[in-house]
Amino acid sequence: MSESEFLAELIGTMILIIFGAGVVGGVVLKKSKAEDSGWIVITIGWGLAVTMGVYAVGSFTGAHINPAVTLGFAAAGEFPWSKVPMYISAQIIGAIIGAAIVFLNYLPHWKETKDQAAKLGVFATDPAISSPFSNLVSEIIGTFVLVMGLMFIGANEFTEGLNPLIVGALIIAIGMSLGGTTGYAINPARDLGPRIAHAILPIPGKGGSNWKYAWIPVVGPVLGGIYGALFYKAIFTADYSVSFWVLSVVMAVIVVGATSSELKKKETVADQFEEKIS
Repeated sequence: MSESEFLAELIGTMILIIFGAGVVGGVVLKKSKAEDSGWIVITIGWGLAVTMGVYAVGSFTGAHINPAVTLGFAAAGEFPWSKVPMYISAQIIGAIIGAAIVFLNYLPHWKETKDQAAKLGVFATDPAISSPFSNLVSEIIGTFVLVMGLMFIGANEFTEGLNPLIVGALIIAIGMSLGGTTGYAINPARDLGPRIAHAILPIPGKGGSNWKYAWIPVVGPVLGGIYGALFYKAIFTADYSVSFWVLSVVMAVIVVGATSSELKKKETVADQFEEKIS
């Protein structure tokens, strides 16, 4: 059973990345017929990518296809901790394989695309405005909403009937409403696996893999996913665990720190403007 679960999570995540990174490639790579079709196409593509991954392997594993979901369910007592390492390993490997397949699909387009950031963007996320604390908050919020949404939809029953489409709609909603800040990784494997693939694949003129930023789409979704599950349990089942209170304090510190950091930046810009006009 564990072997089939491993393969199911690997294949489900591979499908997620093939369709998800694939739609980004179509939009940003030069001479693609989908070039410049925009953010709406990307968000819909990612929503459908999740839907297809869930339909493919949901009956085998519940189709977590996301370490943040796996960790969140485990923290909430909905999934055994003993299976967490296996699931996460499968998800990351599946994401790497999926990214490699996307690379092969767009083989002629890498040389045609001179923009190194666009090439990396096919594989991994990056912020619209680089601000580590704020970027971390965005990833936390997006993944908090994701895992809360899955708990609302029915967690381990969301692969039945039309539920995968509802999950896909949730992903589209997160992307359209919250994803413009960081590209909404909301999934450590979705970002880390393809970023590793970008680093090792022979992509012409690819540039660096931006490892300086890479911790944010891992740490943010992990914190947001776990807190989303614990918050659901606390509010709707009155299970106010120690973990919930500890993580609530951590969330408060991060949010206050991000807000303070941004306000200080605004004050600094205002001071510089006043100096120029004085």
